[in-house]
Amino acid sequence: MKVNDFDKAQGHWILARMGKRVLRPGGKELTLKLVKSLNISSTDDIVEFAPGMGFTASLTLKNNPNSYTAIDADEDVVKLMKEKFSGNNVTIFQRNASATSLLDNSKDKIYGEAMLTMHADHRKSEIVREAHRILKTGGLYAIHELGLTPENLNEEIKTEITKDFALTIKVNARPLTQNEWKELLEKEGFKLREIIFNPMHLLEIKRIIDDEGFLRALKIGFNILTHPKAKKRVLLMRKSFRKYQQYINAIAIVAEKL
Repeated sequence: MKVNDFDKAQGHWILARMGKRVLRPGGKELTLKLVKSLNISSTDDIVEFAPGMGFTASLTLKNNPNSYTAIDADEDVVKLMKEKFSGNNVTIFQRNASATSLLDNSKDKIYGEAMLTMHADHRKSEIVREAHRILKTGGLYAIHELGLTPENLNEEIKTEITKDFALTIKVNARPLTQNEWKELLEKEGFKLREIIFNPMHLLEIKRIIDDEGFLRALKIGFNILTHPKAKKRVLLMRKSFRKYQQYINAIAIVAEKL
């Protein structure tokens, strides 16, 4: 992934540039649980919003779905996905997740990870509404996002977290509490089937080893240490995550289209 300016680049692309493949708030563990909950079969037509480095796509394709469609607005992501994945049942589009141009009621299961958090609330609703439009009745929509806790978290702290993440990650991340994620999905016509949590330890050493394996974790660490500007950004992100550790988590939700 191209990173021309480490001072301005979004945090997840800096991590990708350093060699990190798992870029989800709940790590590989929560992604595996999400994919298992979707129970993907050979008859399923699957859509993934914002596939990133393709980690979850590889898990999905191991289940041999009838079709897999990836949607991403980033030209570099689309190029990377086309280099990694091919086949008669694989389609990759450079489109916005809120306007996919896919047919109404045409897909069985849709999922997206670490992408709704990155949007303002009205944009979140547009993306969830689009997922509802293209799913068949009874189809499943799964998300893996950054959460806030507890439910009665002070609005000032929420605003502080959003501002801090905007400065350190360079993304206007807007995480939600469990009830807020629930309300977002239910408002657009979904019924919740399952909710799963994990700590948000994206940049903790144990999580990196669990996600990437020991040797790759060493490589990532070496890359960070030998790129001073990247190191500065990564340490700032980790400092921010640790500062708000008691208020943030990772949440995965599987919902059904009514």
